[in-house]
Amino acid sequence: MCLGIPGQIIAITDADLMMAVAEISGVRREVNVACIAEGAPLENLVGTWTLIHVGFAMSRIDEDEAAKTLDVLRELGEAQEVLDAMAEGAESLRPRR
Repeated sequence: MCLGIPGQIIAITDADLMMAVAEISGVRREVNVACIAEGAPLENLVGTWTLIHVGFAMSRIDEDEAAKTLDVLRELGEAQEVLDAMAEGAESLRPRR
């Protein structure tokens, strides 16, 4: 089963590679935005809600749909496993000292 989880694009990290940072329930993760770019400047994606699957922003959704989807996933308990795995992977995004 594939699970797309709602996240909000908060920054563009590499326009040439179409990479951005998305925040997913408080966890930040770098994702590829090629599937949702639609030829517009990538900066226009900041603030956009999207369904994210294995590091790719797959489709745009509105904020209300994102909130409802996250609520349902939390109720089902599936989101916690995904968020825990993402948090482990998010270590690479933390500033190095």
